[in-house]
Amino acid sequence: MRTSDRGAMRVAFQGEPGAFSEAAAIQLLGDAITTVPRATFDAAFRAIEEGAADALLVPVENTLAGSVVRVYDLLLESDLGIVAETILPIEHHLIACPGATLENIRSVASHPMALAQCERFFSSHSGLKRVPAEDTAGSVREVLSRGDKSCAAIAGRRAAVHYHGVILAENLQDNAENFTRFVLLLPEEEAAAWVSPEARKTSLAMRLAHRPGALLASLEPFAKHGVNLLKIESRPIHGRPWEYQFFIDVEAGDVAWLDRALAEVRQATSELRVLGRYIAASR
Repeated sequence: MRTSDRGAMRVAFQGEPGAFSEAAAIQLLGDAITTVPRATFDAAFRAIEEGAADALLVPVENTLAGSVVRVYDLLLESDLGIVAETILPIEHHLIACPGATLENIRSVASHPMALAQCERFFSSHSGLKRVPAEDTAGSVREVLSRGDKSCAAIAGRRAAVHYHGVILAENLQDNAENFTRFVLLLPEEEAAAWVSPEARKTSLAMRLAHRPGALLASLEPFAKHGVNLLKIESRPIHGRPWEYQFFIDVEAGDVAWLDRALAEVRQATSELRVLGRYIAASR
């Protein structure tokens, strides 16, 4: 897909219509895209291959909950590359049926993580029953479909708009610094058309060679060539106990610096994959 076709893209995401992932896709690409909801991350990663979508928008980390490990596992198994990122503030709202009041609410449904991020609200409303659900937006859909004014859900503003619910209380999240980073994925053969001259951020996946000092040897070239190490995280390699895959984000002022660093990194690793080069998002 040409970069000029971005507005006509079909973008798959995990969740139901109104989910935070859908809001992130529209924040990144605009209202002209067609969003394609999928029930699970596995189903979302199949959407391009099945012809249902042109691209995939997935969360990779949250400032409170950390990395979304299933997404990293699926990314490694795929032939998709990162072409862009966006950071979405996670704002939780109490959403109910039209005509409902906060005083009459008896139960609140949402994803367990969303419920856990609103402890202050539940502490001040100790009579409310928490109802775990698979999806924030899905919990809103369920509440509105039943029409029960004693039930509410916690989700983002987009879910309230999509399902025609009313917001009874805003910004329930305990921590104002609650952000999720999302990345846009495309087949690797199409990703090159998206790389901008202004792109400075690169995501990598590497496995170390089995020799002493391999981790140090794999990281030293970044400092040597002026490449800033933004993030490093390890994940177990399935089927190979006590061996680890490292995910690294770096920033280079000049792509030539990065190329020189990677040439040396390859000598210290058994496997190195560039997951994508793109413009870093700002919150």
